[in-house]
This record gives sequence, C-alpha cells and structure tokens, in this order.
Amino acid sequence: MVRLPNGLCERRSMTNALAAKEISASRSIVPPPLDEGTNMNHRLTIRMASEDDAAELLAIYAPYVTGTAITFEYTMPTVEEFRRRIGSVLTGYPFLVAMTGDGIAGYAYASAFKERAAYNWSAETTVYVRQERRGAGIGKALYLELERILREQRIVNLNACISYPNPGSIGFHERMGYRTVGHFTKCGYKFGRWWDMIWMEKMIGEHHPVPEPVVPVTRLDLHFGGRQ
Repeated sequence: MVRLPNGLCERRSMTNALAAKEISASRSIVPPPLDEGTNMNHRLTIRMASEDDAAELLAIYAPYVTGTAITFEYTMPTVEEFRRRIGSVLTGYPFLVAMTGDGIAGYAYASAFKERAAYNWSAETTVYVRQERRGAGIGKALYLELERILREQRIVNLNACISYPNPGSIGFHERMGYRTVGHFTKCGYKFGRWWDMIWMEKMIGEHHPVPEPVVPVTRLDLHFGGRQ
C-alpha cells in the first residue's frame, strides 16, 4: 500500500540504505510536539483535498522527509507522484486539508489498513501539519473531521503507524483516544540509525456480528461545517 507519511510510517521497503547517509546527521530527527491546542491565529476551514493541492501539500511534507524520521521515505516524491497519491486515496477514503488565511496549514487522510476484504472495516490514519503551525489545534481538527467521515463510511477500527521514539506524535494520538497495540524493533533505517515502529489503535464504532458494507467516500453526500 502506498502511504504518505504519518508521523506515522509508510508501508514501503527502504531498499537503498546508502541514501540515508547522504542526509545530513545535523538535521533534527526529533519532531516538535504535535498540535493539541485550539489557540489558532487564523480561523480554520476544512475541505476535501484535490489533486491540484499536490504542490502545496508536498511543501508541507518536504521537511518531514529531509529533517525527521516521522516518515521513513528517503527522497522527495515529485509533484506528479503526490498528485497520484492524492487521487488514489480519494477513490475510497477521505483526504482532508485544513485551510487558514495564508493557505493550507495541514492535511490528514485515511487509507486501507490491509488489502484483503476482511480488513475493510479498518483504516490507517495519517496527519501532517506545517511545522511552524504545530501546537495550534490543526491536527486535532483534521482528525476529528476525518473520524466523522469514516464513521459515515462504517469504518470501525483506526490504526496509526508511528516511528519510535516519537513522543510528539505518540502523545497526540493518545490524547485523541488511540492506544499502543504493537511495537516492532529496529525495522526502519534512516539518518544512519535504526528506528522502531509502533502501531496505535482506536475504535470508533461497534463490531456488529454482521457488519454492513463499507461505503466508499465517493458515495457520501459530504457537508463540511465551515470555519472552526
């Protein structure tokens, strides 16, 4: 499965360990705390992303690739590749952007947890916020709206894959109701060192004996609540 970062990790193999050595070890690999507050300087509007947002979203993603181990991706995707990723997500799941007066401040999306049909009621969640806007409640607002839509889709389990150690992202997810359910040791290599990875989980619905089929996001009549 192709993922954007997560704070959170993508399910892709890192086949070129030498590439990591080309990234300066002097760059910060411990992210600042993820946002949790509500004191935004600009009022926030959330909407569905489009492929035309690719360049702006890629600019948000870039420092996480080059300066942190939040994403295990080594090299920057092209704008065209990012467009493809957005389009791929939107065929079945929500991909949201948070707008402020000065443009897109962050994004969040869901994707398939696994490809087998039995996993249909589970989804993986990802969130990224412009680094200078962390701590302003943007990630929380995005996740709350993401959960609202996923409930409409009849998704029950949410799963987040997070590089470890990563106290900012882990703490954020804990405050959003996630709990750690798995810990994998030294499974990712970046910045000349090995990183652990954890899975965190949140339930947002009931596990009925016979669940109704999941509804693709393209079949929902979505309405966003305006400014927050």
